Amino acid sequence: MRDRVLALPAAHRDRLVDGLFAVGAAGLTAAAQRPAGVAWAVVLAAVAAAAMLARRSWPVPALAGVTLALLPTVALGRPSSGLLVTVGALMYSTALHTTHRRPWVYSSCVFSAVFVTGLVADVAEWWKLSTIGLFTWVFGCGAVGDAVRNRRAYIAEVTERARQAEQTREEEARRRVMDERLRIARELHDVVAHHIAVINVQAGAAGHVLRDRPEAVWPVLEHIREASDTVLREIRSVIGVLRDPGELDDTGPSPGVARIPELVGSLSAAGFDVRVEEDGPERPLPAIVDLAAYRIVQEALTNAHRYGDGSARLAIRHTPDAITIDVVNRVDPRRTSGTGSGFGLLAMQERASAAHGTVTAGPAVGGRFHVHAVLPVAAS
Repeated sequence: MRDRVLALPAAHRDRLVDGLFAVGAAGLTAAAQRPAGVAWAVVLAAVAAAAMLARRSWPVPALAGVTLALLPTVALGRPSSGLLVTVGALMYSTALHTTHRRPWVYSSCVFSAVFVTGLVADVAEWWKLSTIGLFTWVFGCGAVGDAVRNRRAYIAEVTERARQAEQTREEEARRRVMDERLRIARELHDVVAHHIAVINVQAGAAGHVLRDRPEAVWPVLEHIREASDTVLREIRSVIGVLRDPGELDDTGPSPGVARIPELVGSLSAAGFDVRVEEDGPERPLPAIVDLAAYRIVQEALTNAHRYGDGSARLAIRHTPDAITIDVVNRVDPRRTSGTGSGFGLLAMQERASAAHGTVTAGPAVGGRFHVHAVLPVAAS
């Protein structure tokens, strides 16, 4: 039976409980008032039942109605014990279901009305220590109802905070996913743009060699093949982080300053002359600075190879506080007729910003293009 009641919807269950309370209050009130007359007992029982049915929707009117019905019985010297029990139950419901935060006001009103009526009817009977029982009953029921309401409010607040915390964690997880996707997009741009530029230049060179010296085209094609293999390996390395752990074979370490000679060597093999100047003792760099330095050098040399006259100067300076990168090359007017997307310069700026550094890029004196980057080591 209990399981069936708990399985009911909340609204139906509340109505069933109120109906049982109403029957109990009516029966108790009628049994206590029967010696005073059947009609009077029926009226009081009906008042008690109606008040119990209305205790959730109209708690204050229900409490006031039962209190008013109780006063005549007190004035006649026959206080209804059934109505007194009903008053306590309604006092509990009033403190539980009203939005007011002062249930003691209702308790004071009910107790004062009953006590004053009793004093007027029989001072000797009501001016006794036994009256403390009425005081305890009325105020105690109100206090219990207020405590239950506070408990429910506390549980609701804790539940809401837990829900908000869970929502915040989900939003943070989504933000991290978006950041990771953006990082992967930047990695792909840097990797693909560099090697495709090399392939593009070598393919153009192959066209000229085929017309003039067909026998010399094989080294050019070999450079194209090596560049395409390299870009495929780096794409697999970047995209590999999206795989499940069981599917991940070998992603390798992220590129850094230590791989710049390898980058320069691949460009030199493609016929691009890079003069490297390095100043200061090398030191271990934070991962984000190490990766940013490599990608900035890669993007700057790629642009120099694409739009320059075939040579560039790369200067790397190590200091205790930062690593400074300068890439300078002469601009070939024949290769700057088209406009680029500008994503390369934007990618360098974003990488430097992520490492708390700065990048400036633009034309310099003598028809040169200068990229200057400063990546602080201590700030990272």
